[in-house]
Amino acid sequence: MPVTTDQWLPLFPLNTLLFPDGVLPLRVFETRYVDMVRERMKADLPFGVVAILSGAEVGAAALPHEVGTLAAITEWDMPEFGVLLIQTRGGARFKILETRTLPNKLIEARVALMAADPVVDGGETLNVCSKVLQVVIDDLQRRADERDNEQVIKAFAEPFQFGDVTWVANRWCEMLPIALEEKQQLLEMTDPNLRLQTVQRYLKENRII
Repeated sequence: MPVTTDQWLPLFPLNTLLFPDGVLPLRVFETRYVDMVRERMKADLPFGVVAILSGAEVGAAALPHEVGTLAAITEWDMPEFGVLLIQTRGGARFKILETRTLPNKLIEARVALMAADPVVDGGETLNVCSKVLQVVIDDLQRRADERDNEQVIKAFAEPFQFGDVTWVANRWCEMLPIALEEKQQLLEMTDPNLRLQTVQRYLKENRII
């Protein structure tokens, strides 16, 4: 069932971001979020991941940024009573139209889904960023495979799309050692080439390329 503007979407404000097609593991223990996750799993519906503008992850309702990402629950486990370990995958971005706070301090929002990035030619910028990303992913995958008996959660979901500007830019956005506010700006960009060019600048500044 698609998310529409007449529905209330439960939000999970965090000090991190989820990008489309990204993987985000979460440890859920607050009652409001455990109940929310259970309800969304039962209905096979996503919730919204949003970066915190002000406030904290735990306790009183935090003020979220107005652009976030739908999170589909792909795996879950309950290692102990009252604690859920879930793995989520990023879907479409959305813009918050209005919010309300429930008595249990869970925030819900009416949202408008943002259009997917257009398919563009990334040229040499894509070439460079993609090649280095492939090396990083291959190394992470090898390490995850070697530690399979420890149930390592792989950082990237297949299929890998090294020829896609948006996919390559988003994967780098997840890994870059930059401030949350800067990542939020990258998430909100509607020009995938501009996002990738910004990523390339960060990579050069950090001497990764």
